[in-house]
This record gives sequence, C-alpha cells and structure tokens, in this order.
Amino acid sequence: MMVDVDTGIDDSLALLYLLAHPQLEIAGIASTGGNVATAQVAANNLALLDLCRAPAIEVALGAAQPLAIPLQTTEDTHGPHGVGYAELPPSARPLSGRSAAQLWVDTVRARPGEVLGLCTGPLTNLALALELEPHLPQLLRRLVIMGGAFRHPGNTTPTNEWNVHVDPEAAKLVFDAFSAAPPERRPIVCALDVTESIEMFPHHLSRIADRAHSGPVAVPHPSDPPGTRSDAANPIVRFLIDAVRFYFEFHQFYGQGYLAHMHDPFAAAVALDPGLAVLRPATVDVELTGTITRGATVADWAGMWGRAPNADIVVGTDPEAFFDRMVARIGDFAAALYPPVPQEVR
Repeated sequence: MMVDVDTGIDDSLALLYLLAHPQLEIAGIASTGGNVATAQVAANNLALLDLCRAPAIEVALGAAQPLAIPLQTTEDTHGPHGVGYAELPPSARPLSGRSAAQLWVDTVRARPGEVLGLCTGPLTNLALALELEPHLPQLLRRLVIMGGAFRHPGNTTPTNEWNVHVDPEAAKLVFDAFSAAPPERRPIVCALDVTESIEMFPHHLSRIADRAHSGPVAVPHPSDPPGTRSDAANPIVRFLIDAVRFYFEFHQFYGQGYLAHMHDPFAAAVALDPGLAVLRPATVDVELTGTITRGATVADWAGMWGRAPNADIVVGTDPEAFFDRMVARIGDFAAALYPPVPQEVR
C-alpha cells in the first residue's frame, strides 16, 4: 500500500489502523501539507513509526504548497503539531531522498497492478505524480480517497470539504486523470456524506484501553478541564486519548457534541476491505471558477454530462461494525507492542 497523509489527528489513527494490520505491507508514506505544514506532517509520520515500533518504511516529503494557491492549515482543529495534545518525541529515522511524487511513481512502476493507494489529505502529491506518470491510474490496483462532499454540507465552507478545499486544482486533476481508469479501478471516495456518521465517543477509547489491558483509564469527559492529559500506562492508548481529546473539544466548541469524526480511519478500513462500504458510481468533477463554490465537488449520478463514471462514492456503511474492527485491531496491537507489566505479588 502507498499512503498519502497530512497527519493530522484522524490521519494518525488511520496510520495506527494500517500499521496494526499483521499482513499489510506499507510501501511508502507521502507527507502532504494540509492539517499542518508539510515538514510537520513528515515529522509526525516518522514519530508515529517509532511509537508503533514499525520496521523501516520510507517517508517522503511532499510539496510545500498546493498547485496554485497558498497552503492553508488548520491547527485550530488538530493542534499546533497536528496531533492534538499528544506529544511525540522527534524521530531519528531519515526522510527519503525522493520527493513524495517520485515515491508514488517509483512504487507503482515497480509493482504494476499490485499497489493500493490511500489518500487522506489534499491530493497535491498525487497530482504531481500524475504529471510524472500519466499512466498511474492504470498502474494502481485501486485508489481510496477521503475527500469531498456531495449530498452533505461542507466542513470548511457551505459546499467544501477540507482536503479538496486546500488544493482544488489537484483534486480536479486527479478525478480527470482517473476517467481513464477501468471500472474495477475507479477510485473509492469516502466523502463527508458518510464519514461524518463515523462518530467516535469516549466509550470507544475506553474499549480500546480495555482491549489493550491498559488498566483503569480515565477517558475524556465533557467536564474535564481543557487540555487534561492521559495517565494511561500503554503509550499507544495514551497517545490516542491525548490526541482525540483535542478533537472532542474542537467538535464540542462548534456545537457538534463531545465526539470526533473518524474520517481517515474509516477510509483506511475501506481500503483494506471495500465490503465495509456501499458504493455508487458517479462522475465527479471539481468546481474551480465559482464565486462562492470554488472547491466544491460535484457528482453526476444520472449521467447528465454524458461522461463515464470516474469514481465509486461511498453512500452507506455500518459505523459500529467499523468501530468494532478499529477497537479490536488497535487495542490488540497496543497490547502486543506494550504488554502490561504484571504487578508485584506481595
């Protein structure tokens, strides 16, 4: 799998979900500016590999700016370093000498038809990779994108989802390019229509902590003082709670409840098992010239444009089935990496 992320609280949980898969090979991680600046994204990715005691995985630095506009980041949503209140020590792992775009290209050329792609941030790196290798849609096995909003309000403007909003030119270039992909290789698009139904609550964190045998853990509560830190013994559980607490507080501040939308872990789960999602084909395009709709994703469900579908959009899922998988996978992974220390018998 080739992963392109703008880590990011929910991106970090997506990476944990993938790294916890016992058979998955991650060929490379591309770092995209979005939630935070590109260099911070790369630093987060390297540090997460340390936290997960992962083998050597190539992490590449992506473009510093979107294709045509200045980079917009969202530290108010994800915290100053992108991972909420969590603290990750700097990693000694090296960054790749290749750009993220070149890593995309080299990876799919080396294993044509085998590589799954997952993008949970702006599509800048993938758009640049397509300029280097226009046949990339035919070389990938399948692409999963977290992005867009179709029959759902945007989370950045009334029409726009964040990842597409950051670099709409890149998103349009990607969707246009994948018009050449065969039907079985159309991108799977996880848009806000479904990802905002993937609501994490404190009890999900409690279940992960229990599964990790982390002992009694104080999970976030709406009455907690802002910025409360976790005392969980398990480092992965502690990271999760400190990261997601920031997300809970953000959503609560904006009147959405004490919860967190797990956009990116859901996309990661769909990449590994498309059976989690109900898909509907459509032709997707991105508005670039609208005065108040620039960056909006538009789906032609009925073929009115006379163009073949270029995406399979997720239109349904079972959120609790997803959370059951997430709890089991990350909880078991945390327990295996950091087994609880038996208490001394007195």
